[in-house]
Amino acid sequence: MAEKLALVGIGKIARDQHIPAINANPDWSLAAAVSRHAGVDGIDHFQDIDALLENRPDITVVSLAIPPQPRFDYAAKALRAGKHVMLEKPPGQSLAECFTLEQMAKEHGVTLFATWHSRHADNVPALKAFLAERTLKRLKITWKEDVRRWHPGQEWIWEPGGMGVFDPGINALSILTEILPYPVHLTGATLEFPENRATPIAANLDFADPTGAEMSAVFDWRQEGPQTWDIDIETDRGCAKLSLGGERLEIEGAPATQGANHEYANLYARMAELVKTGRSDVDLSPMIHVCDAFSLGRRLTTDAFHF
Repeated sequence: MAEKLALVGIGKIARDQHIPAINANPDWSLAAAVSRHAGVDGIDHFQDIDALLENRPDITVVSLAIPPQPRFDYAAKALRAGKHVMLEKPPGQSLAECFTLEQMAKEHGVTLFATWHSRHADNVPALKAFLAERTLKRLKITWKEDVRRWHPGQEWIWEPGGMGVFDPGINALSILTEILPYPVHLTGATLEFPENRATPIAANLDFADPTGAEMSAVFDWRQEGPQTWDIDIETDRGCAKLSLGGERLEIEGAPATQGANHEYANLYARMAELVKTGRSDVDLSPMIHVCDAFSLGRRLTTDAFHF
């Protein structure tokens, strides 16, 4: 029998990704939506999480596709009510919030899934397998996109907790922490803050690799035209390039392997597996790198940003 699921937050990412993935998976039944401004045809609509929990006790799973700032309160209420919870990335606005939610899920015997959709891109597993058999020499992340295209008018991303350019940048970090056979740590960063904003619009990161490889990342939210989501890799036995955020992979000069956009379908398949087996999945390693960037980063002021 399909699990009854409530989707909280009916914005662009919910309509583009969450709803199609839920409806395509027989393990799920989209039973309710929670949003102050929008609903989904054919299902119950509630203004807040309290109304959902009061009126639909039959719903067993809550998926949160809202900005990180209010997410903790919503997740905590759902966990306390005995609901399984799925968190859109980033899982919270602070590590402490995430640790608290993880402990709450254990105490209430329910599943908590901190999702990283870019890890589930089609060609990430192949790149992970490639690196497992080689010695890394150089890794360069280039993640540049147009904030006006992907977050039109969304002021929350520029507020504390919204993460600024790390909202997309954390996708690259989720791939990095998945494909490497060992952990790495940040050694330094420069963060460019628009003079009228509280979060950065660009960032340059440097990492320490235990094998001595050169490793860095460039994030920028000012790129117009074609968008860039690339990871370039050099090893002792050939090179690889992951592009389109993980949909395309070229290894050792071979023609690129082209995937499709299955990330959210894979997320909901993973959530179904976790619920069935009574487990949680809360890997916070990508967010640790972001927090370290804010801690170690040198702040630079750049031109004001306006939508």
